[in-house]
Amino acid sequence: MPDLRPYLDELERFADGQMSDSEQEAFELRLEQDEQLSTAYERYERFTADLRWVAGHETLRHRLAGLDKRLDQRQHALQRVQRRRRRQQVRWGVAGGVLLLLLLLGVGLWLLLRPHAISAEEAWTRYYTPDPGLTEAAAQRVGNPFLREAMQQYRDGHYPAALHSLRRISENSLGPDTLLYYTGVTLLRQDEAAAARPYLLRASRQPGSALAAKAQYQLGMAQWRTGQLPQARTTLQAVAQNPRNPYRLDAKAVLQANVLNSK
Repeated sequence: MPDLRPYLDELERFADGQMSDSEQEAFELRLEQDEQLSTAYERYERFTADLRWVAGHETLRHRLAGLDKRLDQRQHALQRVQRRRRRQQVRWGVAGGVLLLLLLLGVGLWLLLRPHAISAEEAWTRYYTPDPGLTEAAAQRVGNPFLREAMQQYRDGHYPAALHSLRRISENSLGPDTLLYYTGVTLLRQDEAAAARPYLLRASRQPGSALAAKAQYQLGMAQWRTGQLPQARTTLQAVAQNPRNPYRLDAKAVLQANVLNSK
């Protein structure tokens, strides 16, 4: 069994998306040719997947606590606004209240109608179309119990658990394009776009794969998410020009929205 230590620096840079495009392609070629490096990479991915599995529960707890805090703050803010409105209505009477209401409505209409740039997160939420995952029936037809488990967890939004299940699948028991693609889209849904990119790149290059076109779109979106805007434009333009790609219209929407312009 190979020792991870000689490869650790390269594996971490590759997984974190810190390699240049040429370094990344060279490393991926070595992955296909160097059996010891490929085995070390699989061990590294399994190890990091287990760490994500443990960290995912703690992250979810913190996110829920943060959501509760924001909801409480919003409720308090609404209550303060309501109290101020009542004081103003008493102070100014019915005439003053009507005037204030008209003013608020005018300001609100101006804010609603005025043009404004959307944030990066708003753009991502608006234009990213995630893969829905295999249905229960489709996963069952494949006949791999780990894949069925992973797809159920993916559809339920339990992405660390889905990754953990996918890591348990051997490529010998499942086509490499399927394993690469669903590992990539699961990482992307977990907002780990840098880690998703190499999986999606390899899936998009699988000859004769029915998932290659879908992987190309997901790769373009991962490139956008990690700030590789020129690469994302090139990838999504290829998707938009392919009439057989199921994400052709989604790619066109991103390109027409001009959200991939360099700042």
